[in-house]
Amino acid sequence: MEQKKVTVPDILRMKPAGERITMVTAYDCPFARLLDEAGVDILLVGDSLGMVVQGQDTTLPVTLDEMVYHTRMVARGRQRALVLGDLPFGSYQASPRRAVESAVRLVKEGGAEAVKLEGGTAMARTIEAIAAIDVPVVGHVGLTPQSVHRMGGHRVQGRRAVQAAGAFAVVLECIPLDLAAEITAELAIPTIGIGAGAHCDGQVLVMHDLLGLSTDWTPRFAKRYAELGREVVRAAGEYVAEVKGGRFPTEAQAFAPRAAKAG
Repeated sequence: MEQKKVTVPDILRMKPAGERITMVTAYDCPFARLLDEAGVDILLVGDSLGMVVQGQDTTLPVTLDEMVYHTRMVARGRQRALVLGDLPFGSYQASPRRAVESAVRLVKEGGAEAVKLEGGTAMARTIEAIAAIDVPVVGHVGLTPQSVHRMGGHRVQGRRAVQAAGAFAVVLECIPLDLAAEITAELAIPTIGIGAGAHCDGQVLVMHDLLGLSTDWTPRFAKRYAELGREVVRAAGEYVAEVKGGRFPTEAQAFAPRAAKAG
């Protein structure tokens, strides 16, 4: 049975209804399709792709072109979930006009249904400008990775959300759980926590952490629900051993010999 498409009004209704919101990052079509089938409410095409996909040390090098590309792939793969695209560093800070142009590209070229940007009070005018052209906006406060240089590293910031500016939801990252609970209680819009405790209206995880796609470090606030990274190493190792040992391919993976031509 086809599931009902998740929309921004649906997300807004979930908070007063007491229904928890689920958000997971996605960066391509196959994983978007799988996460969508699992029932995830929001697929976030995060600029975290700079670290988990591109192998960068920070999210700063990610470009708007790259975000449009990955958002387009995710949009193709989902049927139910809301697609939320990150505005990367440098695509919105210069001016509200620049932010609007970037948001339009994510929606028009990438297929995003909403955009997310980092920053609290300083970004209020920018959020207002994007919301004014009917592009839904999600705020992001607390630990904001794009501010890594100003903060001297990935540190916690406890700034308030941006409801008054027109955001329809806000991500609270690595905020003390009592402060996150206080913000959640005061706001009419949903809060989506990551490392902000269980009192938020929803939770978001990076897909690579959730699925155990890395084989080493996992953030303290994340939970690995599978160990796919180890399974990939095992499967690929078995393939290497079979090819080198002459056990793959067998006749089962080959086409039948061509019929001999009549003399």
